Amino acid sequence: MVETFTVPARKGRAARLTKGQAIKIINTHGSQVCDTWAFSAEDLREFLSVEHMRPTLGSIYPKRGQALHTNRRRPILILEEDTSPGIHDTLIAACDDYRYGLLGCKDYHDNCTDNLIAGMRQLGINVTEVPSPVNLWMNIPVGSDGATQWGEPVSKPGDYVVLRAALDCIVAMSACPQDILPINGKQCVIHEVHYQILS
Repeated sequence: MVETFTVPARKGRAARLTKGQAIKIINTHGSQVCDTWAFSAEDLREFLSVEHMRPTLGSIYPKRGQALHTNRRRPILILEEDTSPGIHDTLIAACDDYRYGLLGCKDYHDNCTDNLIAGMRQLGINVTEVPSPVNLWMNIPVGSDGATQWGEPVSKPGDYVVLRAALDCIVAMSACPQDILPINGKQCVIHEVHYQILS
C-alpha cells in the first residue's frame, strides 16, 4: 500500500524526492488549485522556474511527457501522468498577503507564499526566495488580445498528476487559500489535496 498524505486546506507541505522517485498530487475534490514548487536538493538556488520553462516547452501549459525546467535550464521534474484536461497555470505568481490587501482584506489572509515557507520549514529548510509556481489545475484563460481572466478549474474530483524527479529535489505544495476570486470554483470553497510518494 502506498501511503497517502494530506496538504490541508489553506496550508502547505513539502516532500523530498530522490532522482527517479515520483510524487502523485491528487485533486481530491476536483476544484482545488495546488501551487507547486521544486528546489534542487543540492542547491536551493536552483529551482523550478516557469520563466525558463515556457520558452523551452513553447507553451504556457506543460503537457504529459514534458520536462519542467529550472532556472539553470535543467529538467527537475517530468510530467509523467495527467488525468485532467491539462489546464495548469504558469503565469500567475503565488498569492501573498500583499495581494489580499489589494483585494480588500484588512487582516492577515492565508496565502501560498507563506505556505511554501512553512511547508519547507517543516523539513528544516529555510527558503529566502519564492519563485513563481506551477499552479496545478488553475485556469487562467488568455484572450487573443493578451487579456487574462480568472477562470474556474476544469478538473474533476480525483484528477491527478504524477511528477517524476529528474534530480534529487524537494517538492512543495500549497492548497491555495484564494477565496475571493473563483479560481477554486465559483463557490470559493477551499479544500485539501492529497499526495503520494511513488518509487
